[in-house]
Amino acid sequence: MRTTRIRRVLGSGRWRTLRAGAAALAAVGAAGVVAPAVASASPQQAPNWTEQAPAASPPALLDASMAYDAATGKVVVFGGGTRSDGLSGHTWTWNGTTWIQNHPATSPPARDGATMAYDAATGTVVLFGGYNGSSIANDTWTWNGTTWTQQQPATSPPARDGATMAYDAASHTVVLFGGSGAAGYLNDTWTWNGTTWTQQQPSASPPGRDFGSMAFDVASHTVLLFGGQTEHGSIGDTWTWNGTTWTKHPLTATSPPGRDLAYMAYDAATSTVVLFGGNSNGGPFDDTWTWDGTTWTEQDPATSPGARWDGLMAYDAATRTLVLFGGLAPLQIYYVLYLNDTWTWG
Repeated sequence: MRTTRIRRVLGSGRWRTLRAGAAALAAVGAAGVVAPAVASASPQQAPNWTEQAPAASPPALLDASMAYDAATGKVVVFGGGTRSDGLSGHTWTWNGTTWIQNHPATSPPARDGATMAYDAATGTVVLFGGYNGSSIANDTWTWNGTTWTQQQPATSPPARDGATMAYDAASHTVVLFGGSGAAGYLNDTWTWNGTTWTQQQPSASPPGRDFGSMAFDVASHTVLLFGGQTEHGSIGDTWTWNGTTWTKHPLTATSPPGRDLAYMAYDAATSTVVLFGGNSNGGPFDDTWTWDGTTWTEQDPATSPGARWDGLMAYDAATRTLVLFGGLAPLQIYYVLYLNDTWTWG
């Protein structure tokens, strides 16, 4: 929840206080608009992580927002907290080779903890909520590839940060779940139809949480929700949204350990949802998992980003790779390393 978040950075029993964070694992726009494709890797060549060397990069950002903008073929990053300059209101795009800072005529106020997803029905990136430095917001903005426009919906979800969001290609709406606000951890479900927000009334819902991970699973035509932070700590439950209600999937021996602030996005090249890293009371993770619509499987890539949490990931349909950016990594017992590296999975 907002203000101060207590995190166990290492499994040493010692604690580090960090600002609340992360948003964007909900930002997985490509999943809603890219049909499953033949895997780019041959059967003999499994996907792997590769560190990129862009000519320019955003600064290290905490709780920023990311989505793939299918209309322009670029990954978009907005906002976040910087280590030295406070909250950011900048917009960056990834063109498959390097990062470019954009200078739109209009931008949302600087913030962190917002949630963002590509809306294939309108061809725009949608951003909602977050923390603007003085209060938690409930404003809605759209990005058309050139500039930001504030929307004026007739109805909006209550103010929150740390929510999850994804485009549901089956219902042609953007789905928002949870987060934290004045009422604490939230478990409400809302949909955006390009004009206004509508609260859904599912017969079953996940427990309230913030900073979970969400992606649209094209293979199963459902929205996948994993983990997050609840009043009882980090959890590792798996839920799917079918456009009407939520369904909980059984916890098995092959499920990822509980975590929040993890990276997750649908990989159209392999028709699986990919989960990486995250944090829990036992410390940060550097593991890679895939979801095939029914089962989680831990992967064993030859190379991998180091253990981290609170970064960003989205599928870049233009390069047919997942793009991972930044996060926090353990440095020493009481310190963390702010990261701004870029990795791809494919």
